[in-house]
Amino acid sequence: MVTALQDVESRIRALEAGANDFLSKPVGKTDLRARVSSSLQVKAYNDHMRGYHKKLEAEVAKKTEELRHAYEKIKTSSLEIIYCLSRASEYKDEDTGAHVKRMSNYSAAIARQLGLHKDIVETILYASAMHDAGKIGIPDNIIMKQGKLDSDEWEIIKQHTTIGGEILSGSDSEFIKLAKIIALTHHEKWDGSGYPNNLLGTAIPLEGRITAIADAFDALTSKRPYKEPFTIEESFRIIREGRAIHFDSEVVDAFFSAEREILSIRETFKDQRPSLFALMRGTEFQV
Repeated sequence: MVTALQDVESRIRALEAGANDFLSKPVGKTDLRARVSSSLQVKAYNDHMRGYHKKLEAEVAKKTEELRHAYEKIKTSSLEIIYCLSRASEYKDEDTGAHVKRMSNYSAAIARQLGLHKDIVETILYASAMHDAGKIGIPDNIIMKQGKLDSDEWEIIKQHTTIGGEILSGSDSEFIKLAKIIALTHHEKWDGSGYPNNLLGTAIPLEGRITAIADAFDALTSKRPYKEPFTIEESFRIIREGRAIHFDSEVVDAFFSAEREILSIRETFKDQRPSLFALMRGTEFQV
């Protein structure tokens, strides 16, 4: 700002208008060159810092994206490991196939419909896959029995919930902690007639209530050693009839609100091949 004004108010107005420096009239050439040179150095420094910050922000953004991709790969790998280990506990059942993938994705779809936070939905996706971890402790002759279980066998199969809870105990992982809860509660019923602890209504953790309906739907629509699969319509009817008896009404509503996604998941994760146990028994399958 080149000015003859000397009062403070005028200088403040000049600063507010964008001036960086003042030259009072008359202006000497030496003073002008020095002031211009100083201003250019300040500008060069400011330009350098702006460039540096932009470069730094770009590097941070790049590294953040790389870390995000790495984290996503770790999560994907972790989920695949969970699926593999979960299938190990059910591999003796010739018809479970992609059960753990369907069932865990059903659970996540229902959780989303209930409006749960995305982090909780993701935890349910991981944890629900381990719902039947305790089946690894159930004798083969019961798991693979062709037909209805007798009362003694039924009492033994019910123990898979508490066995699963014991297997999944003692971990600091949020996924495993929730998996323990789900393993223990996914066979509890809204009316208190479930097992192992006859929990009633909201005494059953929400994650257990969600998993119960996801597990039931997949069991209904899948072939098992003791039954043929029900149709989708029959399975839906059974779930509706279980409202406020077997299942939480709110969770039933969320299940049917997610119907399109549920059916898409079922189509995506079809059973494509028999287990080794089925092949050894010579059972015929469509591959």
